[in-house]
Amino acid sequence: CILSLLDMGSVTTTMPQMLVHLLAQSQTISFAGCWLQMYMFGALGLTESIFFVVMAYDRYVAICYPLRYTVILSWGLCTRLSAGTWACGFFFSLIHTFFTMRLPYCGPNMVNHYLCEGPSVRSLACMDTNLIAMVDLVISVFVVVAPLSLIVASYICIAQAILKIKSMQPRCKAFSVCASHLTVVTFFYAPATYIYMRPNSSYSPEQDKQISLFYNVFTALL
Repeated sequence: CILSLLDMGSVTTTMPQMLVHLLAQSQTISFAGCWLQMYMFGALGLTESIFFVVMAYDRYVAICYPLRYTVILSWGLCTRLSAGTWACGFFFSLIHTFFTMRLPYCGPNMVNHYLCEGPSVRSLACMDTNLIAMVDLVISVFVVVAPLSLIVASYICIAQAILKIKSMQPRCKAFSVCASHLTVVTFFYAPATYIYMRPNSSYSPEQDKQISLFYNVFTALL
């Protein structure tokens, strides 16, 4: 339910404006609208990134400790985990948007992108953006590298537990439950890692547009 809400919010934040730009002759967006779109898109994306860890932990407990599932994942713990993911996502996005807004911008201010995303907006700045790039890298470590590492560790434990199951039918059922989550995780983290953890020298507007369109639309449809 939460993942569907995050995907719906992300698509709602970007797709209407994107369709207006593609279909209408006027392809403009106000500064306030750009910052709001950047903040909400980042907040929902970062929240989803952290929430994938909660989902991996849920599957880990369900497969490795099925008899203790309701005890370990109590209603109170689920509530705290859910609230924590939302708080972290919106907080880190606020930091990212704040530092991007503080940069001086000059020139035509034409964003070569379908939406106002950090790297594409930063490329318009009139000063060196290495500092904000470092801030993005630190944030990415917390919300991309750390969650991905925890997910991998969880699924290693899950795989070991599944291989111990002697009956083929429960084993196949457990694998199928995890496969859908792993597919979404792969399609989400791979493009996000490329866009937000590469050096500024590797920035490519056209490539970024295609990758962003992929993980903004396709991943939400999975």
